[in-house]
Amino acid sequence: MATLRDIRRRIQAVRSTAKITSAMRMVAAAKLRRAQESVWAARPYVQKLREILSHVAATDAALLHPFFGIRREVNAIGLVVIAADRGLCGSFNSNVLRAAQQHLEHLRQQFPKARLELLALGGRAVNYLRKYAAELLGYERPGLFSPLRMESAYEIAHFLMDAYLAGRYDRIEVLSNEFRSVLRQEVCHRVLLPITAPQRQAQRVDYIFEPSQLEILDALLPMYVRVQFWQLLLESHTAEQAARMLAMENATNNARELIRHLQLQYNKERQAAITKEMVEIASGAEALRSQG
Repeated sequence: MATLRDIRRRIQAVRSTAKITSAMRMVAAAKLRRAQESVWAARPYVQKLREILSHVAATDAALLHPFFGIRREVNAIGLVVIAADRGLCGSFNSNVLRAAQQHLEHLRQQFPKARLELLALGGRAVNYLRKYAAELLGYERPGLFSPLRMESAYEIAHFLMDAYLAGRYDRIEVLSNEFRSVLRQEVCHRVLLPITAPQRQAQRVDYIFEPSQLEILDALLPMYVRVQFWQLLLESHTAEQAARMLAMENATNNARELIRHLQLQYNKERQAAITKEMVEIASGAEALRSQG
């Protein structure tokens, strides 16, 4: 049975832990607010780029651009896995890493002759894939979210585009967490390259392009890939902060509940000790009285 001193030590230790988790929750909440603003600003921008792309790439000639890859055979696939740099964010990392394992098997069945290569972004993805799929790991970037910078995102996006154009990959897919709400984050799958050909509009408008349509596509498509990739990183970062805030809030609440339980146990043990002492004193006094 634990002594009163042991229980006091446990209470102090849990209180210290509760202070840490409470502070981490507040930090995550502050980061979440800033990240949400970035996500909300990026979403309409990407949507508008898609609309512009659907107008510019409305002809068969435009769809021959290599980024659409309509007639390209898939011999090599790059699967980008995005996770956090740190833990303490609930099931955020485990969900996307488990999904990566499952999707890898799916790709092996869908493209049995294709060479598969993994690209790990974020410290947790790097550590996990080094351990469980080191033979497939072709690119790694730990520390990407410490902090997340647009320059780093664009650098990786350019690497992916260059690798696609050079034939290192014929298809590039991304697995990451998407921010839906503070209480809900979901693993999402995107095909980054080739770009899905835009749907033809029922009432097509004939535009006059200056410069030419293909020149505009040469500038627009890399911009679209960069911005889409940046949005994926923003979504993952925002989902991470939401998951961490909830995890730390739950940890703080659990710590407080444990403190309440330990305090109750401490009071019971202390009351039992006092009662025992009083009984011993009373018994001793009664024994002395009997002898006298």
